[in-house]
Amino acid sequence: MPAIETVQRFTAQVLSGDHAGAICDWYTPDASMQENQAPPRRGRDTLVAQEQATLDRMMRVETQLLAEPLVSGDTVVIRWRFTFYPKGGGERVLEEVAWQTWRGDRIESETFFYDPAQMKA
Repeated sequence: MPAIETVQRFTAQVLSGDHAGAICDWYTPDASMQENQAPPRRGRDTLVAQEQATLDRMMRVETQLLAEPLVSGDTVVIRWRFTFYPKGGGERVLEEVAWQTWRGDRIESETFFYDPAQMKA
């Protein structure tokens, strides 16, 4: 079960813009991520590589924490807003809820819930 201070350190790293580094630093080696009902992606190295590939397509990403994280035992729920600025121009705003399962002080699994229509805007 993570302490709230641990979760706050994790969110601070994400808010700083170090998205791929946060995965490297806070996820277990066998971690998984899942978007809505898509099949999960597995393995921290895979997750870092995919996150970095997304970031490489962007000029920048602005990250906001929309509410304080909710911590209950090994479950952490975080509400985020990401504004993506692709290198080709424009912007995309994505609001999501991240549902995480922690193993001690590391994230073991995470599912993102968001409306996919946001990505078409």
